[in-house]
Amino acid sequence: MGDDERATVETITAYRKVMTDLIQEHDGKVVDAKGDNVLAEFPSVVDAIQCAVEIQKELKLRNAGLPENRRMAFRIGINLGDVIEKEETIYGDGVNIAARLESLAEGGGICISGTAFDQVGKKLSLGYGFLGEQTVKNIEKPIRVYKVLVDPKAVGKVIGENRRLKMWHWTAIFGLAVLIIVGGVLALWEFYVRPDVAPASIEKMAYPLPAKPSIAVLPFDNMSKDPEQDYFCDGITEDIITALAKIPGLFVIARNSTFTYKGKPVKVQQVAEDLGVRYVLKGSVRKSKDRVRVTAQLIDVITGKHLWAEQYDRDLKDIFALQDEITFKILTELQVKLTEAEQARLLAKGTDNLGAYLKLLQGREHLYRFNKENNALARQLFQEAIALDPEYPNPYAFLGTTHLLDMWLGSSKSPRESLAKAIKYARKAIALDDSYANAHGLLGNLYIFTRQYDKGIAECERGVALDPNSADALGWLGQSLYWAGRPEEVIPVLEKAIRLNPIPQSWYLYTLAMAFRDTGRYEEAISACKKVFHREPKNVIARLVLAATYSLSGREEEARAEAAEILRIDPKFSLEGLAKTRPHKNQANTKSYIDALRKAGLK
Repeated sequence: MGDDERATVETITAYRKVMTDLIQEHDGKVVDAKGDNVLAEFPSVVDAIQCAVEIQKELKLRNAGLPENRRMAFRIGINLGDVIEKEETIYGDGVNIAARLESLAEGGGICISGTAFDQVGKKLSLGYGFLGEQTVKNIEKPIRVYKVLVDPKAVGKVIGENRRLKMWHWTAIFGLAVLIIVGGVLALWEFYVRPDVAPASIEKMAYPLPAKPSIAVLPFDNMSKDPEQDYFCDGITEDIITALAKIPGLFVIARNSTFTYKGKPVKVQQVAEDLGVRYVLKGSVRKSKDRVRVTAQLIDVITGKHLWAEQYDRDLKDIFALQDEITFKILTELQVKLTEAEQARLLAKGTDNLGAYLKLLQGREHLYRFNKENNALARQLFQEAIALDPEYPNPYAFLGTTHLLDMWLGSSKSPRESLAKAIKYARKAIALDDSYANAHGLLGNLYIFTRQYDKGIAECERGVALDPNSADALGWLGQSLYWAGRPEEVIPVLEKAIRLNPIPQSWYLYTLAMAFRDTGRYEEAISACKKVFHREPKNVIARLVLAATYSLSGREEEARAEAAEILRIDPKFSLEGLAKTRPHKNQANTKSYIDALRKAGLK
């Protein structure tokens, strides 16, 4: 302060923000932050130690840019213990021990108590240095103290731990045998049973747990604080989901459902209960120039235990290998064994060109916004990805999707030409990689629009066979079966798709509603349509399906009310234009639909 008061205040303010931001990102809560001290509590020791390591790494980087006399080195102490909450702060020996541990740490170092060490075990890729049993102020008994070692050479090691029993220890053991038995039971609870996070309730699950390992991958947090990097974090998440979904021995929740939690302070047990899964993967990404840091945690939400947690610091060019490493680690922890064919498919990479991959990620980000402007931007980015790597199959499939979206969004000058281009690019993607499930599903959907029903269904079935966990592949198959006039077969296919994607896109629901309606299950059709309106009250297609269902089931007043709402949303609506877009194999189905809507009052 005496040297440069203003600079000191600016530095400590910036460093405190680094700490509080990282604490919040690791599910912690800042309880107090006065002067140069920060007190925080966490629901998990793993989260607390990971957070501490990241804080020290970040502050070390920031200190490197300062003169020696202006650098600030902080000490961190971590303890697992009971606390007393009062007036939004915490008290008790649990806090006091953490404070004493902080004073024992070196500048830029981390000390943890024996209770914290026993809990974390080998869950993190760290080493530890045993500093012995320390007697500290105002704490009655000595506490075991460990120094956290981040050097890769120390990973998995505990240096200096050699605690030999003295004679009085043996006397105590033999003299207090009963207490030792009780203590052993308590230790088993502490080390093996006590959860790291609050467990989920099987009774509260929205869906029954699948017989095979089930997992939801939450969107990885963007730690760079640059919103422009969201596409990169989302891309890594989606690619891990896609890789896991290729494995028949897993049940994997679709991207559309897990991404509804993006940016929300949701607890993992709530995610598990909402989606009906046992395991949740969460993580974060920090991208800086040519380096990337990825953290990942795999949690068994039924037991509340961390199965695995890791932090990776890599060159950006190693991102493909890193995704494989995370995927295989998850499979190992869930004890899923792969056949040679499955392993080959999992390791198959579309490109080694980092630039092309980044263009694809940016393009996907725009594509998923589903509007005319972003669809045009996505097309440009996919074309740039192809220019960088003409042998990369993925951008061809997504480029085909942009032409299909032109038809759906009404931005195509020639729907016939757009359809032809979409088919061309889907076929190109398959020619480059015949195991590309989404490309087969896309092509099958496109064949339906050209009235090639058998070819369309065959392509969609190929997509499902290649990627049994793909909700979209199942959705495309269900849609193809519907237009081919096979509604009874549609229902189980789409119900499985919705189980994999419990928060589905609207087209899953209104296609299912059409199948229910055509098989006379009117109440279920009405329920499926109404689910669309919770998120998309102006969805005209779903309202048309609902109006026709009301009309066919004899509920004329409700049918007319829906027709009036359709005209309010789209005053230029016409039945003639709608009839042209219905790719029914049996034209009698189109006639029945149009007649029902005309009866409801539409023209």
